[in-house]
Amino acid sequence: MIMGEHLLIECQGEHARMSIEDLRGLLTQAALAAGATVLSDQFHQFGGHGGVTGVLVLAESHITVHTWPEHHYAAFDIFMCGDAQPMVAAEVIAGRFSQAQVEIKSIQRGLLADDEVATTSEPAPLLAVER
Repeated sequence: MIMGEHLLIECQGEHARMSIEDLRGLLTQAALAAGATVLSDQFHQFGGHGGVTGVLVLAESHITVHTWPEHHYAAFDIFMCGDAQPMVAAEVIAGRFSQAQVEIKSIQRGLLADDEVATTSEPAPLLAVER
């Protein structure tokens, strides 16, 4: 049974230099656009280059972010179940900066029951966001 969809979002560009406040706002906007319910959040900025790690805990699961400003790289992770629409959340994040290079990888989460047959053993395709 498929329990939910897990999206990995790779961003090269301005996403990596966002402040905690801007990241909190972006993740919250993405969650709400997807129809998810935000339960809590936690963010931390590191010393040195000022990377940020953060999480929104959702009734439907979570959205996380980790940034490496010194490498112009940000990694977002969206896992949602129920009626939430994780790809809508991913589009909000990807669309934040038009010049950013963004790749979205999708994984269906769940285990097959004994009477279900897997239709493929290949990983999900890479989704490129066109601008």
